[in-house]
Amino acid sequence: MRPGMYIGSTGQTGLHHLAYEIVDNAIDEALAGECDEIEVTIEADGHVSVTDNGRGIPVEKHPGTGLSTVETVLTTLHAGGKFEPDENTDGDNSESSDGAYRFSGGLHGVGASVVNALSQELEVEVRRAGSIHYQKYERGVAVTKLTKSKKAKLLGSSTTGTTIRFLPDPEIFTATPVYIDDDDSEDQDNNEASNGMDFLTLAGRFREMAYLTGRIRIGLTDYRENIQERSFYFDSGIKAFVQKMTSGRQVLHPEPIVIRKKDKVECEVALQYTDSHHESIHSFVNVIRTIDGGSHVAGFRSVLTKVMNNYAKSAKMIKDGDSNLTGEDVREGLTAVIHVYHPNPQFEGQTKGKLGNPEVKGLVESAISDSLKAYLEQNPGYARKIVEKGQRAAQAREAARRARDLVQRKGLLEGSTLPGKLSDCSSKDPAESEIYIVEGISAGGTTKSARDRHTQAVLPLRGKVLNVEKARLDKMLKSEQIHNLITALGTNFGTEFAVEKLRYHKVVIMTDADVDGAHIRTLLLTFFFRHMPELIEHGYLYIAQPPLYLASHGRTKAWLWSNTERDAYVAKQDNVKVNLQRYKGLGEMNAEQLWDTTLNPETRSLSQVQVQDAEIANIVFEELMGTEVPPRKAFIMSNASEATLDV
Repeated sequence: MRPGMYIGSTGQTGLHHLAYEIVDNAIDEALAGECDEIEVTIEADGHVSVTDNGRGIPVEKHPGTGLSTVETVLTTLHAGGKFEPDENTDGDNSESSDGAYRFSGGLHGVGASVVNALSQELEVEVRRAGSIHYQKYERGVAVTKLTKSKKAKLLGSSTTGTTIRFLPDPEIFTATPVYIDDDDSEDQDNNEASNGMDFLTLAGRFREMAYLTGRIRIGLTDYRENIQERSFYFDSGIKAFVQKMTSGRQVLHPEPIVIRKKDKVECEVALQYTDSHHESIHSFVNVIRTIDGGSHVAGFRSVLTKVMNNYAKSAKMIKDGDSNLTGEDVREGLTAVIHVYHPNPQFEGQTKGKLGNPEVKGLVESAISDSLKAYLEQNPGYARKIVEKGQRAAQAREAARRARDLVQRKGLLEGSTLPGKLSDCSSKDPAESEIYIVEGISAGGTTKSARDRHTQAVLPLRGKVLNVEKARLDKMLKSEQIHNLITALGTNFGTEFAVEKLRYHKVVIMTDADVDGAHIRTLLLTFFFRHMPELIEHGYLYIAQPPLYLASHGRTKAWLWSNTERDAYVAKQDNVKVNLQRYKGLGEMNAEQLWDTTLNPETRSLSQVQVQDAEIANIVFEELMGTEVPPRKAFIMSNASEATLDV
């Protein structure tokens, strides 16, 4: 009745969540030391199967329900696979069993039953104690009894383990395809899959799981259309995770600092400093991403600031009377992964966005403090580089504060004085208002003539936008284009960004369909990703899709948006000669054509900007837009065959 309460949505995000929940249960077995192989398969008809080589879900009667534990796990909320009995408990699977998982991800014990309820059909196969047990369900209701045999029906081949095969219910899910960026260039041709689960989105999450668990192999195979395969295994766990994320940067110390402490609450942290101007902190609890942080992140930030300042003082890098470095200063250029294993995590919200356990803050602080202090003292050369990086950040922060204060005193970022180049719309309702950020003054003039003046505003940009990946805040604030953009949107930026002040709920990047246009679009995306990420998170950022061709033969005309559309259109004309006009620039269209193809809400095509894999997005921006040349050169060389050149 309310699937969104459990999986977030009935769109593609919720669809992926079904697979995550079943894999999470297999990860629980891995965390218990009972599983090291997980295989996920997307079949040609849309079925998804997850196979692990764990102990297998218990098949004995559950004392609380009178059903088998398998059926209890798959049909009863909060009775899920969190409790595997010890060998000596005689199948007692109650929650108080000594065999309960010490650390568990999953969705509060409801994951498997929710997946079952939201699937048109689901099959389960358990390999346990030399026997194979099978049962089938339809929309959450068992349609067969749990049967025992010697022959497997499903894909499982290990001696022990569980296979769950399900088909998401088409009456519930309305998933649509989205475009996902990935660092694996060979995947790009298959990025726009048919409706259903997106291979690259799943691969990104399973890669993340493999990093976090370490020494667990997770395989993914997609048999829809062209067969795609991935296999993830990382011997060094989160150390490899951080190394991957910093691969496009100059590092200040050669190896990530790795800290692990095992207690009632286990904590592992890997961190590395680079020459970047941005921080990148990723936090997890029991392999589940906590996108909004929580007490474990608060503890990490607190102890990092304290230890760095104490070391700087002891090394005479901060003298008596000097100001301490702030948390923002010591985190500039930092990439870190914080992973906490907690036996009873308390999350704010069903989707586990934020860890709420207050005691975790102190536990993380104590886990990190001595080890980080020891590293700095044992590596004074690297420690000095890190502190000096923080001191330069403090100087830049002060310069940025002065620049920000100057423009704010003049009211230039508060929307009271809108930039002169902005042609605003007459509507004051953000929900119906749109702003087109247009490349070039000429195209801006055409767009102003073509627009609906009531709901559509136009901000033309002259020339290339500043690359904020290479620029500190003080330089960024001096850029007229960036300044005009911040002012027009009305939200301020960075830590002072206020989404409720956004003047337009559609912010549309509109550039020419050529190399320069693509570059300007990338520069703008870099700015939004780094300084207004909330704009993307709330779904307010879009990219306009102007057509590439106008095809005509006789009195028939058609707009075509891609080379594929062009070829298909020409092929359908039965040897009739088709005249093709290629539109590289927005200024080549007149106002009527621009309205019909790109501005009219009834006929236009807009692509919503989304971040499906934050780690990969961060890596791509650093590699393509950062200061290091070798990673960018390697990316260009490996992807040269994919480029569309204006020659």
